[in-house]
Amino acid sequence: MRPRAGWAAVRPAHRGPLLVALAAAGVYVVGLSSLPPALLMLVKPLPVAILAWLVFIERPDVYGRRTVAGLVLSAVGDALLVTDAHFLAGLAAFLVAHLAYTFAFLSDERRLRAERALPFVVWLLAARLYLQPNLYGMSGPVTVYMLAIGVMMWRAAARVGRKGAPTPAEWSALAGAALFGLSDTILAINRFRVPLPRADDLVILLYWAGQYGIARSALDEPSPEWRRPMVNPGTIGGAPGSRRSS
Repeated sequence: MRPRAGWAAVRPAHRGPLLVALAAAGVYVVGLSSLPPALLMLVKPLPVAILAWLVFIERPDVYGRRTVAGLVLSAVGDALLVTDAHFLAGLAAFLVAHLAYTFAFLSDERRLRAERALPFVVWLLAARLYLQPNLYGMSGPVTVYMLAIGVMMWRAAARVGRKGAPTPAEWSALAGAALFGLSDTILAINRFRVPLPRADDLVILLYWAGQYGIARSALDEPSPEWRRPMVNPGTIGGAPGSRRSS
């Protein structure tokens, strides 16, 4: 039997919250130019906050908790970036979110796999050089941010095939990380170099797709056992401390 794909692969318990997330995303995109900033600040973080809640209840291990941290920090960044007044604070929230994802990916794959960093080095170096003429005082923060997202994408790539054949969850994390990186690249070009048509819509849709991919990497893998058994198996059938007869 072929593995289920798309919506059919989503657990029934997750479908309601994901539909709410989709509705919130739709309200934000449609109301981007008409809703007041205070309302946008409430609606914009909802899709990622819902993903954080789903991962929190499904993955109580190290990978899950670090992924939740990245999602929560991203939701905070979403709220801060509704207006330009908190741009640096939003950038800082997303910077720490990328670090959280990086540590999540490192939690189950620590081999260097340096060759997998090469595509991201080329990508971000080209983007950084293209942005340079108009960065001015933002040169340092943007460079640090690009380094963080580059490392995050590299570590997502390093996980693929960590135990043999690549798994859908590993590909999902890599796709999510790359989409997140693409979203931020378009955002930076639109903000610092040249205005792009419908950039705001493209950036947010790629961003949400990226966050969903990273969240799915946690939701689609079975969570390791994390609680100790209530009863010591060695004591079943006898009094505590007694030896089993041979």
